[in-house]
Amino acid sequence: MPRKPRRPRPEEIALWARAMQGARAMQARPVRDEPPPPDEGPPPPAGEGVAPPPRFPVFRIGEAVREPAIRTALAPSISARLAGAPVRMDRKAFRQLARGKLAPEAKLDLHGMTLAEAQPALLRFVLASHAAGRRLVLVVTGKGRDRDEGGPIPAPRGALRHAVPHWLSQPPLAGVVLQVAEAHRRHGGGGAFYVYLRRRG
Repeated sequence: MPRKPRRPRPEEIALWARAMQGARAMQARPVRDEPPPPDEGPPPPAGEGVAPPPRFPVFRIGEAVREPAIRTALAPSISARLAGAPVRMDRKAFRQLARGKLAPEAKLDLHGMTLAEAQPALLRFVLASHAAGRRLVLVVTGKGRDRDEGGPIPAPRGALRHAVPHWLSQPPLAGVVLQVAEAHRRHGGGGAFYVYLRRRG
């Protein structure tokens, strides 16, 4: 059973009264009536000022990943990125390059190499070509094979083809490389890159 509250004794009442002699009542702050949050309701239909979210391919557990479709939805291709890069070399020479009219002075074939083997080989080749005064060299990567094993993260087709332009844009190669472009079909097309080097200082 709950206990009844006891009444305070007279000495407790007197002690409380002495403690409260200098106290003043606080002014209560007015309570503001805040409006309820607006009801967002259903999302507006497409075409009414809000762009619809991008549609990605449906993926269900246990399915093989449709890598080309997913990669296309997530990022532009290497070819598109290189085609949209600014032209840093002479524009007339670049037009000749794009038409396959300029002959590479040296070629490096990375076919069959792993990424760990290809990176130092590319580094040696480009730096040696620059030291020799060459201006245009060709780096062959191949278009690559589909190696995706159906994991949750799609593996890009042609690991070397994706890695080489990145390596060429990073130090120490970025200091000697002026332009990177996809090769004309007579020099390998999408499976090779033109690397146009800066003049020796």
